[in-house]
Amino acid sequence: MRSIWNGAISFGLVSIPIKLVNATESHAVSFRQIHTEDGGRIRYRKVCELEDREVTQAEIGKAYEDADGSMIPITDEDLSQLPIPTARTIEIVAFVPEDRIDPLQMGSAYYLAASGAPAAKPYTLLREALKRSNRVAIAKFALRGRERLGMLRVVGDAIAMHGLLWPDEVRAPEGVAPEGGVTVRDQELDLADALMDTLGEIDLDDLHDEYREAVEEVVAAKAAGERPPEAREEAAPGKVLDLMAALENSVRAARESRDGEEAGPVEEAEVRSLPQRKTSSRRAPKETGGKKSTSTAAKKTAAKKAEPKKSTAKSGTARATSASSSRAGAASASAKKTAAKGTAKKAAARSTAKETAKSTGRSTAKKTASRRRSA
Repeated sequence: MRSIWNGAISFGLVSIPIKLVNATESHAVSFRQIHTEDGGRIRYRKVCELEDREVTQAEIGKAYEDADGSMIPITDEDLSQLPIPTARTIEIVAFVPEDRIDPLQMGSAYYLAASGAPAAKPYTLLREALKRSNRVAIAKFALRGRERLGMLRVVGDAIAMHGLLWPDEVRAPEGVAPEGGVTVRDQELDLADALMDTLGEIDLDDLHDEYREAVEEVVAAKAAGERPPEAREEAAPGKVLDLMAALENSVRAARESRDGEEAGPVEEAEVRSLPQRKTSSRRAPKETGGKKSTSTAAKKTAAKKAEPKKSTAKSGTARATSASSSRAGAASASAKKTAAKGTAKKAAARSTAKETAKSTGRSTAKKTASRRRSA
């Protein structure tokens, strides 16, 4: 890999010669501007506005545009007099935990390669020190005419440096978050947690730029004189409610699939007979021999058994209704009892009269027979 900067790492009194190499590369497909009528290239030329002519690179200098639009020329000599101690040095200023660095500050990434054999030992020393301390190094360096902030960390067996933005270059997230008053229910959080668990982890090496691949297919088809492939129709984004319902269904399906895979062989279930419940056998009323008093008593007994138990939790109205029903039942039972007694007395009187008549007839017959014998 070609180095873009040569210098040294200043680690206390230790100096480590290094080369700066780009750690990333862009695979984006770039296009040129052309004239649509004849396909000619469109190029930008540097023209002086005052003289209205194209100028060469040697005639071009630097200037600072003031607030009123006036230009203040700045020469390389002016910049060379600036006291920049990090002109060719990556000066380590501190070692901090990695979680202290806000990812918003991270910019371009570089590899620091040891420059020559003398740099191997101090390079390895710094790398192992970073590994054992579980920290990163914060450093200052100058690149392309300006002083920058960097973070050094270990990547494999190499030391990488991330360019960092200065703290005052990171904007505060004011007006970005939604205003207050939004409430998230526990059920929605549970669904979000279930979705994250369902998606799980992924190997970042499996991810690729599908858009770039599609553009390359179009370019290859056009170069071969073929018709470019048709674009796939993308599904229209659904509403939030539809999305939540779809996520809920997908999470449910994933859980059912996972439970089916994790479930082992089905074991034979042990069947146990449940103990039979005790049934309350109600005694049937005794059959009566036709006596009304016994039938009346049986009816009273059945009425008492059928009468529901009073509940202490009933309202006063229910209690009054129950009491009046009880009094009415008692009065009815008393009336029936009195009627039964009267009927019994009448029956007894009838049997007494019959017995009296029989005895009277017998005595009269005996007297008549004795009179006949006397005559």
